[in-house]
Amino acid sequence: MVRQWTRAGLAAAVMAGCAVLPSSGIGHDRPTLDRETTRQLTVAARTLLERRSEALVQAGHRDRRPLAEILGVRISPRVAKVQERAERELEHRNRAPVEGGPAYTEARTRLEPKRAVRTGDRITLEATEHTEVRHETGKLTQSIRRRFDFSTLDGQVVLVDERVLDPEAHPLNDPDPR
Repeated sequence: MVRQWTRAGLAAAVMAGCAVLPSSGIGHDRPTLDRETTRQLTVAARTLLERRSEALVQAGHRDRRPLAEILGVRISPRVAKVQERAERELEHRNRAPVEGGPAYTEARTRLEPKRAVRTGDRITLEATEHTEVRHETGKLTQSIRRRFDFSTLDGQVVLVDERVLDPEAHPLNDPDPR
C-alpha cells in the first residue's frame, strides 16, 4: 500500500522520527526536480556566468579564487579549469562593445531556469541567461539559452558541463571559441 501524505502528516512523521527524507530534494523517483533544488542548481550555474561577466569590467578587485563548490554543488575539475581560463581571457579581452570604443563599466547577469530534469544519476538544467553590460554611452543586453549538466554520486551534486543551446549565439561573457 502506498500512503499519500499531507504536508501536516509528513511534518508530523518527520518530527516523530518515523521518516527519513533526502535533504537535497533530489529523489530518484521524480524526473522533474522540486523548486528548492532547482534554485540551488540555478544559483551554482549563475555564479559561473556572473564571474565571467564581472571579468569583462575593468575593476581593481575581483575574487579570483577558483571555484570548488557553490551552495553545496561541487564544481568538477574540468569545469573549474574551463572557468578559470575563461575568466583570465575575458579580463584581457577588449572590454568594449567595439574595438577601441568605450570600456564596459558594469555587468549584470541573471539566470532564469526553464526546466530541471533528472535521468538516472544525471540532472539537466535548461535556463535562459540575461546579461546586460553598460558602457559610458549605453548598454548591450543579451539573452542566451544554456544547458547545465550535473551528476550525482553518493548524494553529492557535481556540475560537469555547460553549453550554449543556440548554435549561432555568441555570448559576451564566453571566451573566444577559437
